[in-house]
Amino acid sequence: MEIYLPIADLPVNVFLVFAMGIAVGFISGMFGIGGGFLMTPLLIFIGVSPAVAVATVSSHIAASSFSGALNYWRRRAIDLALAFMLLIGGLIGTASGVWLFTQLRALGQLDLVIALSYVILLSSVGSLMVAESLRAIVRAHRNKQAPARHSGSHTWLHGLPLKVRFKQSRLYISVIPVWAIGLVMGFLGAIMGIGGGFILVPALIYLLRVPTNVVIGTSMVLTLVTMASATILHAATNHLVDALLALILMVGGVIGAQFGAQAGQKMRSERLRLMLGLLVLAVGLRFAVNLFVTPGEMFSFRLMEGDR
Repeated sequence: MEIYLPIADLPVNVFLVFAMGIAVGFISGMFGIGGGFLMTPLLIFIGVSPAVAVATVSSHIAASSFSGALNYWRRRAIDLALAFMLLIGGLIGTASGVWLFTQLRALGQLDLVIALSYVILLSSVGSLMVAESLRAIVRAHRNKQAPARHSGSHTWLHGLPLKVRFKQSRLYISVIPVWAIGLVMGFLGAIMGIGGGFILVPALIYLLRVPTNVVIGTSMVLTLVTMASATILHAATNHLVDALLALILMVGGVIGAQFGAQAGQKMRSERLRLMLGLLVLAVGLRFAVNLFVTPGEMFSFRLMEGDR
């Protein structure tokens, strides 16, 4: 059963898109991440243009982050002061990312930049995750404990000026690295269509020493606002958000996440991290292969903004 996506300008099999939503939702529920790093490439692989994929997945991530953030809000597991400071950088990064997105699209270089960004980011992050997970598995077999990382302990980042006290996280740190992390995540979300939870959460834990009991909820607030902002900006400036496609993905994602969460509770954490690392690495390598494979059609035609 095929449906026509008006913004993507492409007929797709509705069951295939729905299955993709379920699969990514399952992975998101299993690993506790947004899944944008996987959904955007999958849409590109089935023929959706990178520009539409990035803009549409932003709305999908915003919707899923809203339900997650609401859950953590009810459990009082969100540091609102820290989330506000992250959002200052995040909104600036999002606006900058959408501006660059528009400029690259006008120049006809957007697809290449998105592909290169995924190759660099996912390959490096995936490799680091696989290496760390393998070390954790080896330590577990040798009955050795990992070196303790205490939340609240200080690094050189904490010595920077403009310090602010975050009571719920029990931190007294400079806002400069907080703004920087928010800016980078907002920028990546606007350019690549990823929520960035698989990067944001480790950054908050290992760089800022944010306690784990509030880090996920706080990161979801940043993801929610930046992705919602990116969706609005993409819709207003580039007109690339395909609401029909986003709706199908959201329904499938909600269903898949329920089963993924149950499956994730039955697996050991180091094995989960290894599987996630391999998945991230595989997607990055898939993009790398596409950059060097000769396309089936050597020429393509696309209407530019001024021709419509």
